[in-house]
Amino acid sequence: MTTQDRAAGKDDTTYDVIVVGFGGAGACAAIAAADAGASVLVLDRSYGGGSTYHSGGVVYAGGGTGTQRAAGVPDSADNMYAYLRKEIGDAVTEETLRRFVDTSPAMIEWLEAQGLEFEGSVCPYKTSYPTNRHYLYYSGNELAAGFSDIAEPAPRGHRVRAKNFSGATFFERLRDSALRKGVTFRPLAEVSGLIVDGDAIVGVEFHAPAPDRMPGRGFEKLTKLAEKLQVWHNSSGIRLNRIVERDRRKRATAHRAHARAGVILSAGGFGFNRALVDQYAPAWSAIDALGTVGDDGTALRLGAQVEARTAKLGSMSGWRFIAPPSGFLEGIVVDGDGVRFANEQLYGATMTTPMVEEHQARAFLIVDSATWRLARSQTRTQAAFFHVPQLAYVFGPAGHSKAATLTELAAAIGVSAEGLTATAAQYNSDIDQGRPDAFGKKDEVRHRLDEGPFYAVDLSPDVSVTYPFKFITLGGLVVDEATGQVVRENGETIRGLYAAGRSAVGLCSNSYVSGLSLADAVFSGRRAGEHAAGVSTSTTIETQERS
Repeated sequence: MTTQDRAAGKDDTTYDVIVVGFGGAGACAAIAAADAGASVLVLDRSYGGGSTYHSGGVVYAGGGTGTQRAAGVPDSADNMYAYLRKEIGDAVTEETLRRFVDTSPAMIEWLEAQGLEFEGSVCPYKTSYPTNRHYLYYSGNELAAGFSDIAEPAPRGHRVRAKNFSGATFFERLRDSALRKGVTFRPLAEVSGLIVDGDAIVGVEFHAPAPDRMPGRGFEKLTKLAEKLQVWHNSSGIRLNRIVERDRRKRATAHRAHARAGVILSAGGFGFNRALVDQYAPAWSAIDALGTVGDDGTALRLGAQVEARTAKLGSMSGWRFIAPPSGFLEGIVVDGDGVRFANEQLYGATMTTPMVEEHQARAFLIVDSATWRLARSQTRTQAAFFHVPQLAYVFGPAGHSKAATLTELAAAIGVSAEGLTATAAQYNSDIDQGRPDAFGKKDEVRHRLDEGPFYAVDLSPDVSVTYPFKFITLGGLVVDEATGQVVRENGETIRGLYAAGRSAVGLCSNSYVSGLSLADAVFSGRRAGEHAAGVSTSTTIETQERS
């Protein structure tokens, strides 16, 4: 290689498979490809983990997993399929969903083979995330009307056995498994372009520090601190990330790596690309994204280089839950006109989508004093570690409004008094007359609003840094659902290019419930890795035959 070639970034590095992004999907793709005999290079803009590292580490699985059986939970593939068919809509075909459901128990076994641990302690109450006493829970809308009447409810949120947020353990076990299998990992590598040969993708161009110029442990710690801050305190995280990114780019030089079989894009979503959010989901523009700096649409940018098709880019999942405490499910959620608009039993993201997109991102939880006392009494036993500051805010003087009457409460929070009192009157009348709830809420969590004083909790975004409301993007590159290969605008698959996780349209691209994104990362990552490795094997055989 000449000096001129090196200056242009023309390395002589060649692998069977190159994975761009080392989060949950990237790790699963790398493991699957390595297990199939492929040589694998993984490039990550940071030190790996992505949004997966900061997630709850929940995998949506069912149909009779070993964990469910150990817990005595009855479930079947048909039952799980019926629920998910309604939940995901047209995000994937019936054939793909059936394949995911039928292989769900084996997926948990595969994860356990990588070193992950699951446990069947079922959470007995509805929550957005269980405490360290429980690791199997109802993580979606299974118990809500419209879902429970078509599929027998079963807890399918398989939380990785670890204290507090389990995402770090989820990723670290997968990372360690990949490295044990011989996967090469290059951190601080930002992919700038695809290398195209005819109609095929044969490698990537990237910028990274040379191996002998890698920064020390201190820089790694600072980078991870910036990522954590971006999740928990967005503005501080953004400021620190700017410093980290500037330093990383100063150290970086241009490089190339070639792939004999394929490049897999698993670089996360695009929530931190405000231009894309403004373009495809303007209702979410003023809301903070949930994730890391790498969720900037890298996969979309690289896909655009080869005219890749995209879909579901306007599909978002908002993070606002009213349980725990589960007692709050007895209340009603109203918009700025004091009008109820959703079933309070719904999963947080299911409820917040209409809130943001149809009700100007403004809503309040309204409860009476009996429900307030019940909810407050539940905080000690139902609050996971990250719920503590949220509920301290909600029950503190700044986190709620209180008034003797609903009319006075409406005035205090700035909603229509006429609308709120009429909504409460109708809600109470339906209960008194034995009529079904207008939005399908189950009778066991219906409670008359009649015991003053009354309380309101503002569910809108940006009410407090300790009561965050964030979102993730669900759309991405369109892929062939049998292989994971990216599809061009003209409908053809792009030879040598794959996508997985939140870089691709997948199981949760219409409707997100906890655990479905990580399950899709495992499902789509393994699919892409296995197919790319199969291409590598075929290429090797053809080369040997020609020789």
